[in-house]
Amino acid sequence: MLGATSMGVPHAAHAADAPLKCQMRFSLTGWAAIYKHAEGSGVVTCDNGASMPVKITVKGGGLTAGKWHVDNGKGKFSHIYKISDVLGSYAQAGAHAGVVKSGDAQVLTKGTVSLALAGTGQGVDLGIDVGAFTISRK
Repeated sequence: MLGATSMGVPHAAHAADAPLKCQMRFSLTGWAAIYKHAEGSGVVTCDNGASMPVKITVKGGGLTAGKWHVDNGKGKFSHIYKISDVLGSYAQAGAHAGVVKSGDAQVLTKGTVSLALAGTGQGVDLGIDVGAFTISRK
């Protein structure tokens, strides 16, 4: 059979089931005084050509204080099969400390989907926090 695998299933069927490589570029601005809050925006792009502008909201609590912003943030998703899989709330846990300029990297999860975030920013922050990192359509 032309274009079939050893099991008789066309190669195109397997390609449609393959995970996408998707990434996000974003910026965030936030503040914290016991309760953490940040908002931002970004764009998710995938290797199949799909693109989606997104809104980002971060909420949480814990021992944290300060004002900060992240510019030129980058995120990489795993276990994505369609671009809409990136939408929703991710569990967040992190420890950070910084004055003036700081770098932060962390991995967030939502079911089987993972999001690895990295970015640099400016501000003052100190603490340990947990919360939700939510991505929605813009």
